[in-house]
Amino acid sequence: MTVVVVGQIARDLVLRVVEAPGAGQSADVRERHELLGGKGANQAVGLAQLGAHVALVGVVGADGTGEKLLAQAKADHIDVSHVVRRADTQTALIVDVVDDSAHWHYLEHIPDETLASERDVFAASELIRSAKAVIVQLQQPPETALEAARLTRAAGARVVLDGAPSGLREELLAHADILRADRKEAGLLAGKEIRDVADAVEAGQALVDQGVSLAVLDAAGQGNVFVTGKGHEFLPLADVPVVDTTGAGDALVATLTYALTAGEPLPVAARLAVAAAAQTTRHAGGRPRLQRSALYESL
Repeated sequence: MTVVVVGQIARDLVLRVVEAPGAGQSADVRERHELLGGKGANQAVGLAQLGAHVALVGVVGADGTGEKLLAQAKADHIDVSHVVRRADTQTALIVDVVDDSAHWHYLEHIPDETLASERDVFAASELIRSAKAVIVQLQQPPETALEAARLTRAAGARVVLDGAPSGLREELLAHADILRADRKEAGLLAGKEIRDVADAVEAGQALVDQGVSLAVLDAAGQGNVFVTGKGHEFLPLADVPVVDTTGAGDALVATLTYALTAGEPLPVAARLAVAAAAQTTRHAGGRPRLQRSALYESL
């Protein structure tokens, strides 16, 4: 099974503090992690941990940070042959400050040059055509996302969109098999705030009416709804101690894609995905720590 992820690659700096400082204040950092991160890399790591052959299409700078991240990705068994090293560009940086109340505070430096272009995606055409599924993150430019979706659909593979389109919405939805959105993104898609499960189901049904086979939406922080043309199911958040919600959605997308591509029925795939998201909230940072056997045991 080959899965391609088109998305963000960044250096993640994760800092744990008792309480985030206000203006003119400081806080002691009691735990620090420097990781391969960004949504694209997080999902690729999760897929590799589950046993998929995964390739990443994205951009890093031609700097020492980019070199280190690519080395880490290779160590994680991720194909980075189509990761572009952009000259005169700094690799993206995301700082995740997490306090003891599981509240996160992000500082992001994501230069425009670290976003994938249509040309970058087209250069990976052969790779995309060989995939069983392609995850396309909609934080990338809409033209880039649409190029990836078109190539995937033409090859007869599954198109998984992650996020809310900032443009070319009708064209992207027409090429999508699955769309997953967090609470904020679901609100953007619905054109209103998602206040409860019913709102999420309504938004999901609208997306299915627009051509998506499966819509997976955050239901106002209560859990996730899985909506198809045959109906819907709501799966509440798992009751686990939460350290940091960063990366939970990435683990969900990676696991759902893996399970469906491996032939699992939707009810099983959905539960595995929710379990993976819950597991990722139990540690700081967005890098997943997934074990296929443990996820199946959770069922």
